[in-house]
Amino acid sequence: MPPEVPYPRPLLTPLVHFSAPVSPVNNKYFRGNKKMKIPGKKIILLLVFIITSLSILRLLKLAINTSPSPPSSTLLSTLQNICSSTSPSCSYTPSYSPGTSTNLPNASALSKKEFKFLSNLITSKAPCNLLIFGLDPQYLELSKANAAGITVFLEDDSNKINAVKRKSNRTQIYKVDYQRPAKDAYKLLKHARQNPACAPRSELLPSSKCKLTRKDLPQEVFKHKWDVIVVDGPRGDMLEAPGRMSTIYTASMLARNGETTNVVVHDVDRTIEKWFSWEFLCEENLVSSKGKLWNFRLTGQSNSTRFCPAETFS
Repeated sequence: MPPEVPYPRPLLTPLVHFSAPVSPVNNKYFRGNKKMKIPGKKIILLLVFIITSLSILRLLKLAINTSPSPPSSTLLSTLQNICSSTSPSCSYTPSYSPGTSTNLPNASALSKKEFKFLSNLITSKAPCNLLIFGLDPQYLELSKANAAGITVFLEDDSNKINAVKRKSNRTQIYKVDYQRPAKDAYKLLKHARQNPACAPRSELLPSSKCKLTRKDLPQEVFKHKWDVIVVDGPRGDMLEAPGRMSTIYTASMLARNGETTNVVVHDVDRTIEKWFSWEFLCEENLVSSKGKLWNFRLTGQSNSTRFCPAETFS
């Protein structure tokens, strides 16, 4: 009797069973690849979002911190090199004629926001004593807001003075002459730092030997204690044109002779206006700004021997 041969199905069954799981495993593998791509995209989008956010925060920080305390050496070197032989700004120097108006872009008028800012300041203090270096139709409108107070204009442009048709008894316009051109800014600042006569002793202002002192101003300027002083003159838009070094210095001295005075400087985007405001009006006194206007609030400091704390320029 022939021997029994085992039934072959069990041998075949493992082969069938072995190949059967292959398909599910492969499907699961490919499904796994598809799932892994989704987190990768999310990570890339997240990184882009973080980088964009950091860039925006950095721009905001730069916009807020527009008034850092300048080192003394940086200030002097900047003014000294305000026009060097290699400076592009010196490639074109238009002629300047004393006593004439200008239509150059740098001789900028107040913007609407700046005018509103200044108008609100004067209205909040009116009636007050208002001193303005400069004369433009916009400032004549501001004097109307101070109709019950005293307004004095100091202007070197005869054409602007002659163009004013109506004059009030409480609004005075004086013709002044500015002899120091903007190119002398560095020499004058160096002189003020080294000369004790330039220290903030406001009671000696008319007879001071400091080169920044304006001795030819009308007595009306020294007679009053000013509530608001606006510096928007002389032009200062060219190297040969009169600069605002002495007007910013004088405004600082007059403010320290009063009780509380707001000194508003226009065109602070320009080097001289910016640096001389830092030097004589001081960063810690800057209370507000709008556009190219800086608003400083100073209190009477007749006994002080320095304009700003020493650490401001350390």
